[in-house]
Amino acid sequence: MKTKIHNTLTKPCIVLLVMLLVPFLNYFDRNFSFFFGLSVVGLIVWSSNYNWSLFALSQKLTKQTIVKALVFSVLILIAFVPINIIIDQYFGETDLSSLEDIKHNTIGYIMTLIVVWVFAAFGEEILFRGYYLKWIAELFGNTKKSWLVTAIIVAIYFGISHYYQGISGILGIIPMAFVYSLIFLKNKDNLWLLVFMHGFHDTIGITFLYLDIEDPVTQLFEHLLLG
Repeated sequence: MKTKIHNTLTKPCIVLLVMLLVPFLNYFDRNFSFFFGLSVVGLIVWSSNYNWSLFALSQKLTKQTIVKALVFSVLILIAFVPINIIIDQYFGETDLSSLEDIKHNTIGYIMTLIVVWVFAAFGEEILFRGYYLKWIAELFGNTKKSWLVTAIIVAIYFGISHYYQGISGILGIIPMAFVYSLIFLKNKDNLWLLVFMHGFHDTIGITFLYLDIEDPVTQLFEHLLLG
C-alpha cells in the first residue's frame, strides 16, 4: 500500500497535476486548496519512510542557518519597502483585514505566530519551494535554465495564491517570492534557510500589526518618496 502510494505520487506528471488542480479548489475554500497540496507532500514523505531530502530538507538545522535567515529576511524586508510603497500608491494598500483581530490582542498574536510558523513558514516553503519548484525544475532537466524558469513561474503562482490580499498584495509578493527562490537555488539542500527567512519576515510584520504601528523603515521611505 505504502509503496503503491509512493510510486503513484512520485510520478513526474503528478506534481504538475497537483499544481494545476489546486487553484480550482479555491472555489470551495482557499485553505482547502493549500491543505490539499500539503497533504500530497505529507503522503510522499510518509510513503518514502520520511525521506525529507526529497523536499530539500537533508541538512540539519544549525545556528548558522538561523542567523543567516534572520539577516537575509531583514535585508530583503528593508529592500522591498520602497517597492511596496510604490505599489500601494498606485494600487491601494494590501488587504490585511484577515489579521485585524490581532491588534493589541496578545493571545491572538501568539496564536497567529504559531499558525504562521507552522503553516506559512514551514508549510508554504515545503509546498512551493521544496515541492513545486524543486520537483518541476528537476522534471524539466535539472539545469540552471529549468530552475530559473520554474522559479519565475512558482513566484507568480505563489503571489496569485495570496489573492485575498488584493492586487497590491499579489504584486508585492511576486518579486519577493522570486528573490526567495533565487536564494533557494543557491541552497538546494537546505530548505530550513527559507523556512526561517519566511518565519522571521512574517513575525516582523505581524508584530507591527499587533502593536498597531507602522515600522520605522516604512515611515522613513514614505517621507523620502512621498514627502
